Amino acid sequence: MAVVVVESPAKAKTINKYLGKDYTVLASYGHVRDLPPKDGSVDPDNGFEMLWEIDAKAQKHVRAIAEALASDPALILATDPDREGEAISWHLEEALRKRRAIKKDTPVRRVAFNAITKTAIEAAMAAPRAIDMELVNAYLARRALDYLVGFNLSPVLWRKLPGSRSAGRVQSVALRLIVDREMEIEAFKAKEYWSVRAMLKTPRGVEFEARLSELSGKKIDRQTLETATRAEMAATAIGSRGATLFVDSVEAKPATRNPSPPFMTSTLQQEASRKFGMGAQQAMRAAQRLYEAGHITYMRTDGIDMAPEAVRAARDAIGDRFGKAYVPEKPRFYKNKAKNAQEAHECIRPTDMTRDAGKLDAGMGGDERRLYDLIWKRTLASQMEGARLERTTAEIRSKDREVALRATGQVVKFDGFLRVYEEGRDEPQDDEDGRLPALSQGEATPLAARALAEAFEKARGEAKAETAETLVRAENAMLAGDGAVLAQQHFTQPPPRYTEATLVKRMEELGIGRPSTYASIIGTIQDREYVRKDKNRLIPEDKGRLVTVFLSRYFAKYVSYDFTAKLEEDLDVVSDGGMDWKTLLGDFWRDFHAAVEDTAELRITEVLETINEALAPHLFPDKGDGSDPRLCPNCGKGRLSLRTARSGGAFIGCSEYPECRYTRPMGGGEEGEGAIGPDGKLLGHDDEGQPVTLRSGRFGPYVQLGELTEENPKPKRSSLPKGLSLEDVDLKKALDLLSLPRLVGEHPEGGEIKAGLGRFGPFVVHQPPKAEGEKKLPKPVYANLKDPAEVFEVGINRAVDLIAQKLSRGGRGAGATPLKELGEHPEGGAISVFPGRYGPYVKWEKVNATLPKDATPEAVTLEEALELINAKAAKTGKGKKAAPKKAAAKKPAAKKAPAKKAPAKTAKAEGDETAPAKKAPAKTPAAKKAPAKSAAKKTAAKDAPTGDPEVDDVFDGDGKA
Repeated sequence: MAVVVVESPAKAKTINKYLGKDYTVLASYGHVRDLPPKDGSVDPDNGFEMLWEIDAKAQKHVRAIAEALASDPALILATDPDREGEAISWHLEEALRKRRAIKKDTPVRRVAFNAITKTAIEAAMAAPRAIDMELVNAYLARRALDYLVGFNLSPVLWRKLPGSRSAGRVQSVALRLIVDREMEIEAFKAKEYWSVRAMLKTPRGVEFEARLSELSGKKIDRQTLETATRAEMAATAIGSRGATLFVDSVEAKPATRNPSPPFMTSTLQQEASRKFGMGAQQAMRAAQRLYEAGHITYMRTDGIDMAPEAVRAARDAIGDRFGKAYVPEKPRFYKNKAKNAQEAHECIRPTDMTRDAGKLDAGMGGDERRLYDLIWKRTLASQMEGARLERTTAEIRSKDREVALRATGQVVKFDGFLRVYEEGRDEPQDDEDGRLPALSQGEATPLAARALAEAFEKARGEAKAETAETLVRAENAMLAGDGAVLAQQHFTQPPPRYTEATLVKRMEELGIGRPSTYASIIGTIQDREYVRKDKNRLIPEDKGRLVTVFLSRYFAKYVSYDFTAKLEEDLDVVSDGGMDWKTLLGDFWRDFHAAVEDTAELRITEVLETINEALAPHLFPDKGDGSDPRLCPNCGKGRLSLRTARSGGAFIGCSEYPECRYTRPMGGGEEGEGAIGPDGKLLGHDDEGQPVTLRSGRFGPYVQLGELTEENPKPKRSSLPKGLSLEDVDLKKALDLLSLPRLVGEHPEGGEIKAGLGRFGPFVVHQPPKAEGEKKLPKPVYANLKDPAEVFEVGINRAVDLIAQKLSRGGRGAGATPLKELGEHPEGGAISVFPGRYGPYVKWEKVNATLPKDATPEAVTLEEALELINAKAAKTGKGKKAAPKKAAAKKPAAKKAPAKKAPAKTAKAEGDETAPAKKAPAKTPAAKKAPAKSAAKKTAAKDAPTGDPEVDDVFDGDGKA
């Protein structure tokens, strides 16, 4: 028997059903090796040597494969048929050879199939091959590039732009697309224009609509009527001639619409977003499950061609289901768009053309069924007869020929592929699909009194509030001709914000990224909080703007669309064997490393001033009165500029600080009715007559009791909890917030329990009393509350229960009881299994390693625990690897604390197309010059959340209140 390895257990189960008992089918659970998330995993000075490490979670899977090979000495690598799949096969073979699970005479074969069907699998097994090293080299080059960019560029951001989290080779370019579009929108100046339309009727009483196209011999284009006066004159001209309008000409032209090609990865993501609102990752997860269940072909492809046997099956299914009239005389063939052969697999299509979504097995969920229905319909439509249409244009004129109107319509003579499927649109378009009544040249078409006015008002009334303006796009309207003529005011529209669908489409057009990376790229920039999604539109956050401007100024080449696309093309050349992958890396690294080195002497003040200039329209919008938009509105002397805090937040502050303490959030917010001014918004006074104000600080809004004076240098403050809007803050709510922390009661074991709000949200805290003979108080135990309202309502019983639950999970201050004692570590010290917040883990000294999801604490052995601890220690540098079978060594003397490493050495890799996430803000010159009182604040913040935004927020890594 032979051992067959695939990526996932679902795929293994399906394949095993076809191969039978003669094969052992196992899953690798994805990549088994990766670059350790630390500096030096790729060594440019040593031929770009790459240090690979088996993931702790993958250890058991590799071990299972090795054990199977002991009795079945033949290996078949059946991973996915693309660059990533080829890389997984290569990693597996390398890892197994290092374990000596593969001997010199062990046959290793690679098979690849585009669909998990009996026919496809049998054909692949009959034609094995060796691992394609050209594809592997392309993978190695891509992985090294992503690593080198992430682990060199991200630390630059941390040092020079506090608050930024990461940069990536493609991630940062995708972010730039979104930011550039937003700046286009903000710079857009709307232009007014008017349209005039009339409702006419035929001699048979059928009503239809026409638009003004000519007035007094002059052609009326979309933006010809620029003012209300001109529009009113035009409407009046039509109204006064309403009885003399007639059909001057009618032209009917036949037209044909052909179907769209079958899906490839990018178009599937786009259509799933348009029709179902699915994000790119959600769509790919559903497609993955369909593929693994054998329902569709491989879902990561640039190809749009279809196998000949699939074309025949589709044509047969169309004829059986819809009739021979819907089957074209000849099959349709679509030209592949892929530049790279390795990405050009067959299109995404059903494996069985006769199976619609209703015939899927019960194990498929709602997402899978909707997506399958989309794929099935698009595939059949792509092989169906085109739709035959008739487009009609009627020219209407007045008897004196001073006024001309045009009416257009479309009639479907034969629906063809439209019977099954019609592609969605990214943006609404003018509807020209309306059907015109029968019109004959010379017949009268007078105005239909009030018909258009009534239709207009009905449309406005029926439309939802958020779509009414889009539906009629009218800021104002004027009626003429007894309500049958309508003049509508419009404004030119800025380019729309990207959706996930349109962003994928734009990246595809530019040649940025690849099908397998689009979903992860879009997910990463949202996870980093550089971009947020609102009503399916991608909107850049302030920190996303900062990162984009910084990179565009200091690393312009590496976020340029052309350079990124050219690099993708070079990677494709590597995969075709046309370029050495190390040559590509060497050319890239030489210039990129020099660009990183050039930023070493940059001062943060210089960086911020560059951003001030680049983002001036956003940060300091023109007030329209000719005054300096950067003049401080509080003191009238200082200039406003962007500043960063030690926590990583960004805000706008006055240059006259500390004399002027004016600040506002980076995104603005001080202007407008009901806004918070520099001195705050007075909510009222407490019982002692002290003013209670709502204020806007660097990290968001907060309430304050009293005024900041020399006698009262630190008035009591409290941040607004998440979800509480400014409009809902009144005097009572403010006093409630200022009363925190609230004493809940006495703990049964002694010590007080309090409830409060901190930088991590609402909490209860128990401060145990001093133990007998101890000089210091024990560490307090915190437990989170789900709802901020609970801070004011939680009672002593629930608080005690929450504290107990936290202790039982091994939380801070807990003396958790081990689930199992495993024995001694070879270097000394006990190894045990403990319960944890994120699941059970093994612990040795300061090294904690989480158990794999499918591992049970009771079944863990000492050897398995040592493997997990060694892997975790190698990543974190907290301990040395130890051979599991060595006798326990004498426990060494206590080690010195390790020297603080540069941020790049503690970064965490995020995988392909991403960069490390920031773990802690880099120390900046500004932080070094902080006054002595900052240290006291930091100590206070470290010990416990205080509820004071000026203390807690300074050390909150998000820079938010």
